[in-house]
Amino acid sequence: MATDPTYGRRDFLKDSVVSVAKAAQEFSKHQHAAPDQPVPTPVRTDWLRPPGAVDEALFLERCTQCGDCGKVCPYGSITFHPRNGTPVIFADQIPCYLCEDVPCIAACATEALLPVEGRGQIRMGLASVSHRVCTAGQGCHACASKCPTDALSMDFGTQRLVVAAERCVGCGLCEQVCRTVNDRVAIRVTPYRLVAQPLS
Repeated sequence: MATDPTYGRRDFLKDSVVSVAKAAQEFSKHQHAAPDQPVPTPVRTDWLRPPGAVDEALFLERCTQCGDCGKVCPYGSITFHPRNGTPVIFADQIPCYLCEDVPCIAACATEALLPVEGRGQIRMGLASVSHRVCTAGQGCHACASKCPTDALSMDFGTQRLVVAAERCVGCGLCEQVCRTVNDRVAIRVTPYRLVAQPLS
């Protein structure tokens, strides 16, 4: 390709300066443009209330967001809702280990958490099994062996895991152990306040 004999060094320098100036102008526009707003993380709704929690409406009236229940939880299971500061448990993060003395209840001075006669009276949620991904039929019974209330058992006739709703307290230990030993979580805890709601 032949070069233009009239295009000299001076023209080249001029074009280079113009090109750099345009690039700088574009860069400046982008710098002063409004930064992309981060997409807010959706607030989860699958949290559980600590052991002994009264019905949700009454709980919200009584709870003062003092944080005392969380301070005494030896496992760090109790965290606080990002919007209203009330105590919650995320079973997939740290489940409730159902302490014998239930220190979280003893720490609550407003009766948002009420004493229970035993761990069998606690109602935080209810476990449900996705049989499509559950590997119990292939010999995995890890969740059943870890269940502190014997709410999980194997139905060998159907080769399926069964949840005894009257025994399940919703502690989330099953969900945690399933996450540990399997690629896909097959058992999850639905919060009691959602279990108790009538279907619309």
